[in-house]
Amino acid sequence: MARLFRSFVSSFSLLLVLILFLSSSVFLSLVSSKKTPAAARKGDIPFIKCQVCEKAAYQIIHQVKKKEAQISPKKVSEFQIIEIAENICNLKKEEADWILQIDLVEKGDKLELVEQGVEGLCNSECKTIERACQEIMGYSDTDVAEFVYSTRPSVDELVNFLCKDLSKACSVKPLPLPADRASGEAFVVKPTKEADMDKLLRSMEGMPGAPGMKMYSREDLMSGKIGGEEDGDSDEDEDNDFPKKMGNIMKGKAHPKLDYKQKILQGIAETWTVMKRHLSNISKRAKILWTKLTKGSSAVRSKKTDL
Repeated sequence: MARLFRSFVSSFSLLLVLILFLSSSVFLSLVSSKKTPAAARKGDIPFIKCQVCEKAAYQIIHQVKKKEAQISPKKVSEFQIIEIAENICNLKKEEADWILQIDLVEKGDKLELVEQGVEGLCNSECKTIERACQEIMGYSDTDVAEFVYSTRPSVDELVNFLCKDLSKACSVKPLPLPADRASGEAFVVKPTKEADMDKLLRSMEGMPGAPGMKMYSREDLMSGKIGGEEDGDSDEDEDNDFPKKMGNIMKGKAHPKLDYKQKILQGIAETWTVMKRHLSNISKRAKILWTKLTKGSSAVRSKKTDL
């Protein structure tokens, strides 16, 4: 019964997220999009590694101080600093939002990180910075957190520790850019509604009341890499297939010849069909749960009457 109840709560939570998703213009733009998720340009990493390390060091110090100001007069714990260090290079976490504000700009034979002051769409440059940051941190996040907690260093001191002593990211001067290197994409500001939706989905990840719920990013939905074997037991396959169906709808692959307006209308119609089927499943499960609960209470009353 407990398992049935958890499945019911998970399904209901997923439905709420879907309704919020449908209410935004983000969904409409995704219905007509055929763009595949961007990948990091690994060849660019050696040219930006030192700069990425310096910015990551700055962000760690800045975010520790910000958290310290929020809980003053208490001191930020080592565990909290470890959490910042672990997430500083993970675009799925709030601590890595700084990466979204950086544009890679070719200046002569160099590749420079230029802060834009606003979040942009995450394309290959964004992924490249994330990958470079991850290579720098490696398994050193705990060492960095311990150093920050024990010494409370300045940005320059952390740069020396992380970028020169630990990772060696700034120990070698980068070579000039190859003359035949293809230019990167232009920086595109992320629409406000899309940024708000990202924050909403991220804030609901692991939320209480939805123990079996998994959050999927827009890239997961677009790539269709969801609903695999690891998502649950056989009796939950129908639920796990729901986000996969959503991914297929959002790709728009089933109707390649439809124009923009038709794609939107078709996507909404197919999504509504899936939603109605899912609502029907939730209703059936609720009835089963109610029947079991009422039968249990009836049995208890019967025993008391016999006594």
